[in-house]
Amino acid sequence: MQDTDTDRERAAYDLAERLFFELEKQGSRFSLRRKIGDHARRDDLTLEEVEQVLERWKLEGPHGG
Repeated sequence: MQDTDTDRERAAYDLAERLFFELEKQGSRFSLRRKIGDHARRDDLTLEEVEQVLERWKLEGPHGG
């Protein structure tokens, strides 16, 4: 199970970088901040929530698709 979480985290960090987000791990939770534009920040996210936000951005972009 740990390897799967590590792979998911690595994938989330890679996707965040490609989408111009900064992803920080704080214990078992994450903070996600947009590097460009409005610099929106979301704190206290689970890995699943991070994946959802990044996938939404990947598919829809900043204007909601």
